[in-house]
Amino acid sequence: MDLIDTLRSTGAVREFTDEPVDDATLARILDTARFAPSGANAQAWRVVVVKDPAIRTSLRDLYLPPWIDYLTLTAAGLRPWSPVNDSAAEVAALAAGTGPATDAATGGMAAHLDEVPVLLALFADLSQLAAVDRDLDRYSLAGGASVYPFAWSILLAARAEGLGGVLTTMLIRAEEEVKRLLGAQDPLVLAAVIALGHPVRQPRRLTRQPVSSFTTVDRVDGAPFTSEHG
Repeated sequence: MDLIDTLRSTGAVREFTDEPVDDATLARILDTARFAPSGANAQAWRVVVVKDPAIRTSLRDLYLPPWIDYLTLTAAGLRPWSPVNDSAAEVAALAAGTGPATDAATGGMAAHLDEVPVLLALFADLSQLAAVDRDLDRYSLAGGASVYPFAWSILLAARAEGLGGVLTTMLIRAEEEVKRLLGAQDPLVLAAVIALGHPVRQPRRLTRQPVSSFTTVDRVDGAPFTSEHG
């Protein structure tokens, strides 16, 4: 598959057919993804392929409560758990009730997480991350640069195999329980869970904001960058 087409059509896929994904295909996907860049080439990731039905069911049960909270906060007009949110507004929104969100959650991937063809838990080794923003007085995200390119490479490699998938961080809200389930010890932390399978509908080219909407010249408040800049 052409690289540019792959990049422009690898969207989040949450609906899968019942067709299984064989281990040989998954092995090829991971074998390709392992060439993702990471700081000092530390490759500070660990992947657990979750096959046991009981563990899958437990992960689904852990996934649903934060997903319901996510839907509730969204319905209240909040970006769920944004680092700049008013925490009191989040508490009030959740206290107002999760009934409608609970109903909505029963119809999507969250309620059937245990049934997806491939379920991967991606862990990061904190001892191998150069988190250069660790000591800043703000939310830290630089360390993820050594892990999330690998996760994205999994999704791209899956697309090349005719599969689709989605990266979700929702289970980080239940990280300790997930670590106990999967036998992960410190300094491993949960970075994401990735679901893969044969999509019900093949992804097509995605719609995104134009480059000029998020790229400027010289300063954040500079002129929008366009192809006419030389």
